[in-house]
Amino acid sequence: QVQLQESGPGLVKPSQTLSLTCTVSNVPIATDYYYWSWIRQPPGKGQEWMGSISYSGNTYYNPSQQSRTTISRDTSKNQFTLQLSSVTPEDAAAYYCASTWCIGSGCPRANDYDFWGQGTQVTVSS
Repeated sequence: QVQLQESGPGLVKPSQTLSLTCTVSNVPIATDYYYWSWIRQPPGKGQEWMGSISYSGNTYYNPSQQSRTTISRDTSKNQFTLQLSSVTPEDAAAYYCASTWCIGSGCPRANDYDFWGQGTQVTVSS
C-alpha cells in the first residue's frame, strides 16, 4: 500500500512561493505507471487538481495554474514537490498529495486517485 505524507510551511506570505513536499513510502516513485499528484481544496469549495508528475518525470499541470506551478521529484529521497509562486489569499487551502496507478492512453486520469496523504493546511497571510 502506498503511503504519502505532505510537509511544508503552514503559513506563507502573499507574493511568496509556496513549497510543499510529499514523501512516499512503500513504492519507489519511479515505478512504472505510477503518477503522483497534488490536489487542493479551499475552504467551502471543491477539490482542484494542481498537477501531476509521472514515474518517468513527465509533468502535467492544470491550465488555470500552470504559469505559477512547478512539480518536481527527487527519486533519491522518494519525494515529489509542489511549488506555487506568487501566492495570494485565494491559494489558501488544504493541500493533498495522491497517487494513481495508470496504464495506457489518457493517463493520468482526472479524479482517479488510489491513495492520499492526510493533507496539510496552508494559510496565506502577511
